[in-house]
Amino acid sequence: MRALDSKDIAAYKLTHMVYALQAISFFFGVSLVVAVIINYVKRNDVKGSWLESHFKWQIRTFWYVLILAVLGGLTIGIGLGLFILSFATIWLIYRIIKGWLYLYEKRELYLKQQYNSAH
Repeated sequence: MRALDSKDIAAYKLTHMVYALQAISFFFGVSLVVAVIINYVKRNDVKGSWLESHFKWQIRTFWYVLILAVLGGLTIGIGLGLFILSFATIWLIYRIIKGWLYLYEKRELYLKQQYNSAH
């Protein structure tokens, strides 16, 4: 498991807090907005570290869920919206669980894939 230096400890705790805020958003929707604001405000603090991938994951989660929620809301009248909103909910749960597990294991998200020139 990855060791945390003194600089990473605060950012590591903050990243846990952002995942918690995302999870709480199922009860208090505004916490998802608070979480992404924290991501943007503190993004420079994690630049270049393995935690940067978690911030990227959390920010993308917010924007994709927002887009899906808007699409779902706009199409609720034709029956498609309920499917889209259900998908957005399941997808948000998946993103929170995967991201939080990777963080707990001190693993980076979006690992760069090595490609062999022969492929």
